Amino acid sequence: MVVHITGTGSYLPERVVTNADLAATLDTSDEWIYSHTGIRSRHIGADDESTSSMAVKAARAALASAGVAPEDLGLIIVATSTPDYQLFPSTACLVQHALGAVNAACFDLQAACTGFIYALETARGILHHTPRPALVIGAEMMSRIVDWSDRNTCILFGDAAGAAVLDVDQNGSGGIWHSILKADGSGSQLIMREGGARGLPGGMPLIQHTLQMKGRAVFNFAVKVFDDVLCRLLERSGHTFDDLACVVPHQANARIVEAVARRMAVPLETFYLNMETTGNSSAASIPVALDAAVAAKKIKEGDLIAMVGFGAGLTYGGILMNWYGRTEKPASPAHPSRDPSTETNAKLNKE
Repeated sequence: MVVHITGTGSYLPERVVTNADLAATLDTSDEWIYSHTGIRSRHIGADDESTSSMAVKAARAALASAGVAPEDLGLIIVATSTPDYQLFPSTACLVQHALGAVNAACFDLQAACTGFIYALETARGILHHTPRPALVIGAEMMSRIVDWSDRNTCILFGDAAGAAVLDVDQNGSGGIWHSILKADGSGSQLIMREGGARGLPGGMPLIQHTLQMKGRAVFNFAVKVFDDVLCRLLERSGHTFDDLACVVPHQANARIVEAVARRMAVPLETFYLNMETTGNSSAASIPVALDAAVAAKKIKEGDLIAMVGFGAGLTYGGILMNWYGRTEKPASPAHPSRDPSTETNAKLNKE
């Protein structure tokens, strides 16, 4: 029994913020941002958009690509660090309601920028016991948690959602082959957002804070673990880098990927990069890039591909698989989009 990806989808908000836009209010420039990050622009959600509304749009595209009806889903996992609500309900439950996926179990998963990798492997494990189609989504509203006066962090992030449908093939030879999930809690202070329950006296409300990051230390960590994960995946499977058709990394910073390519002495062209126009969308970055790579025909039937993520926690991991998903993406279904968080807020206001 093999678990494989049968469809992908993504959503990017309409609004685009360029480096020049940021330079109008920050002490920076397009040249400086691009030379340090490889990013020229990022998408920012509208005021009436939310993590769940973006997730729904990506999900509908993925379901159409896979040819799966919402009611056939047995599982929905949303990987996110920016849920619609701080604690509950889960964003996955909001997505379930909006899609009409009445038979799906739902929960959120938080592993920051590695979230989609963690969620894929979690779904794969569940599918071995409950073999029904699963929907795995990475969705983030990073614009809501960054400090727009901090040029070291706000230049990096954007909003997006990406999704993949997983299913089981009892007789297939492809699918997900090997995975690595790792963490290093000793680096928990390198990327963090304070404001949870830690240290608060009883009865005190949770406080919202913005994201903080120690960029140089994170860069060094990312290069080291990216190299390590990719080498271990290939070693475990008996493959070499020459066998890989495409590597879809977390789209954090082009300079990280360039450093890894130099360390491994491999062509940069093997890595699919789209952060130039999307920025770092955390847990959404890998599924958005995967969907774009499929649409651009960078990934074809039978190709050996790898996905590698790294982020706050610190967390990191990767998946090596043969691609047997659909490479011809149909048009998205003509469903009217509704924002489940808006519906829930309206209900709460009435009450």
